[in-house]
Amino acid sequence: MVGRVTSPRPERIVIEGCAVATVDGAGREYERGHLVVEGGRIVAVGPGPAAEPDEAVSVRRVDGAGCLATPGLVNTHHHLYQWVTRGLAQQADLFGWLTELYPVWARIGEEDVSAAVGAGLGWLALSGCTTTTDHHYVFPAGAGDLFAAEVAEAGRVGLRFHPVRGSMDLGSSAGGLPPDHLVEDTDAALAATADAIDRFSDPAPDAMVRVAVGPCSPFSASERLMRDAAALARDRGVRLHTHLAETVDEEEYCRATHGCAPAEYAERLGWLGDDVWLAHGVHLDADAIGRIAATGTSLAHCPSSNARLGAGIAPVRDLLDAGASVGLGVDGAASQEAGQMVAEVRQALLLARLRGGPTALTAREALALATRGGARCLGRSDEIGSLEVGKCADVALWRIDGLGHADIADPVAALVLGAPPPVELLLVGGRPVVEGGRLTTVDEQDLLLRARRAAGRLRAATP
Repeated sequence: MVGRVTSPRPERIVIEGCAVATVDGAGREYERGHLVVEGGRIVAVGPGPAAEPDEAVSVRRVDGAGCLATPGLVNTHHHLYQWVTRGLAQQADLFGWLTELYPVWARIGEEDVSAAVGAGLGWLALSGCTTTTDHHYVFPAGAGDLFAAEVAEAGRVGLRFHPVRGSMDLGSSAGGLPPDHLVEDTDAALAATADAIDRFSDPAPDAMVRVAVGPCSPFSASERLMRDAAALARDRGVRLHTHLAETVDEEEYCRATHGCAPAEYAERLGWLGDDVWLAHGVHLDADAIGRIAATGTSLAHCPSSNARLGAGIAPVRDLLDAGASVGLGVDGAASQEAGQMVAEVRQALLLARLRGGPTALTAREALALATRGGARCLGRSDEIGSLEVGKCADVALWRIDGLGHADIADPVAALVLGAPPPVELLLVGGRPVVEGGRLTTVDEQDLLLRARRAAGRLRAATP
């Protein structure tokens, strides 16, 4: 088992004088409150100053004046390897974008993935993210141990990590979209997925790494891979993740190939349930929304990527009203080059209102998508996603007293509707990962140089 962060943390951290949005079930907020962290957990949260400790412990006091404390943001869908292939296929839809990028991704190796993951995770941390998934489904022959490389990089940066061992076994000769040389043998993919779970997944309540199972999509994974992967995940007690109902092209592919819509196909294969979270869900009719909600399936909403590829706007309000759990996802950096988790909160609100009008989503509902909603997607509602006593101390402290935010009286509105604010302090399990808008665990310049070299190598190797 690897992946636990071992950097030291103060015995007790007391944050005082800040606005606090707990994002708990009651929506408790404090205009001027406090938060106390000890042993990697939240031990107190409330209005006014913190109580003085009874016993002699080392205390780090943080002056939160001018700041807003929220739960750390939870990113429920990403493809971190894409960080080093940004800016390509700028006017393509999903299928065209994939077709253009598959040849580039076929050349990635262990060093490239390590560099891309480091840069992507560092950038996520600087945008307030404390927990992230990564759906990695490209494993070129001879590329090295790509999954281990990304888990190791997450340990360096210090974010809570939910890597999804993805897979593709349906090449173009069998009716799929990926080229044949980029897909895996079905049995080999399943064996590698089981190995990833055995090597890296940690069921502990404060786990830094949990592995999920994720054949890529209906147009790149066979029915057998989808069924057997679901059985494997449930046998090992881990979660399932895949893309679904992202584009009209996918809808047409599923109807032509499987005789039904994507959500019906997923249900037929055992891919709806309370241990499943799906990415995108842009093209869902009322029946599909009902199926998703009734089965306890969660959805990762990726507003910026869907807009970048012209895929459409997911029916988030309808999903929420039906009782479905919805989180937010940055998605792959090659279809969402900005890669900022906090920016997705604003984007989710704006797109929901474009679809459903000015009351379709409030600022607090948008923040809840990125926190409590994300925790539900990952099956960690009891551990992360809100600022409550006993939960993991994953905290974002946002500075909102600068020129861009200071005149917005409502601190949550300042965070969601204003420009992305700087992160004054980011704690993951009580360990500082960002302080004063800078990473504390890794060197940002090193992340930049490694990613730049990897991107250069891939560009040079691509015809």
